[in-house]
Amino acid sequence: MTGIMKLAENDDYENGCCPNFSKMVDGAEKALKSVLSFDQGQNLLVVTDTEKQDIGHAFISGAKRLGGLNIDLYSISQHRRPLEKLPKELKGIYKDYHVVVNAFSGDAKETPFRVELLYDEIAYDIRVAHAPGITKEMMYKGPMNVDYKEIVEDAMNLMDKFKMAKEVHITTKLGTDLILDILDRGFSTDVIIDKKSFGNLPAGEIWCAPTETKGHGKVVVDGSIGDIGMLDAPLTLTLKDGHLVGMESEDDKVVQRLWNLVTIDPMASIIGELGIGLNPNARLVGNLLEDEKAGETAHIAFGNNMDMQNGTNNSKTHRDFLFNKPSMVVTYTDGTSKEIIRDGKVL
Repeated sequence: MTGIMKLAENDDYENGCCPNFSKMVDGAEKALKSVLSFDQGQNLLVVTDTEKQDIGHAFISGAKRLGGLNIDLYSISQHRRPLEKLPKELKGIYKDYHVVVNAFSGDAKETPFRVELLYDEIAYDIRVAHAPGITKEMMYKGPMNVDYKEIVEDAMNLMDKFKMAKEVHITTKLGTDLILDILDRGFSTDVIIDKKSFGNLPAGEIWCAPTETKGHGKVVVDGSIGDIGMLDAPLTLTLKDGHLVGMESEDDKVVQRLWNLVTIDPMASIIGELGIGLNPNARLVGNLLEDEKAGETAHIAFGNNMDMQNGTNNSKTHRDFLFNKPSMVVTYTDGTSKEIIRDGKVL
């Protein structure tokens, strides 16, 4: 038993569905076409759950508009939640699809399952859109309804500024002062998802995997944290040799919860990512899936980066920490330095 639901061509989910469903389909169609290169005659699998089934069906309707051939659904709600690992029924069922969309609820306890799911999916010749915790509002207003062609241009322009970079010095007016080694760690973007790779929806960021053993300094997190949400008080992270060695905040409960999450395995507290948001319609809403795409923000993550260029962190988890209005000075391999971002704005 695979658990896949085959959808009839005349499946009419839209009638009697939630308000703004047609606008949700517009956002899904735009992302499928522009980000995932989904086209007529291709096959789509949507991995969803009961909580996000309206969003799952919006992607199904969007794929139908584009002339998709086989459009199927798999609900992880048929399994006991939270999922600690990938259900055996789900392993390898993606091989006959061109695109897979993961649109289900987000739960911090399911991070190891999500990491395992992604690596199982990209083992095949498919494009994967990963959207745990995606909301209806993201679908019909804000980050999904955006001119992706414009973001592609911005992403390529900024990635060019990081070519031949050796390290990046990141500061903010709140006190962030961090140096990351990014030699031979090329940047990627989620606004174009190629075969055998994945990106988030909503899309709109660039990222790289900093050298896992060389980051040092501090980051003052004043935005949101993956699976935690917005902070009531800033959180200061201290790094030494790429390792998270200190965490301070007026909110002791958040600190304790985060230490539990970043010590789930030995690599969970090792630097895994530097990301920069570029989506002009993304908002800070407390859901990092959207927050990390917002313009004038950046984030670092600890944990797994094996899917990133030259990444070596094989943790079973990945935790993002967002901060606002960063400034970045890049030092290049020829010894020159250049400020490329000032107070969140790309120069």
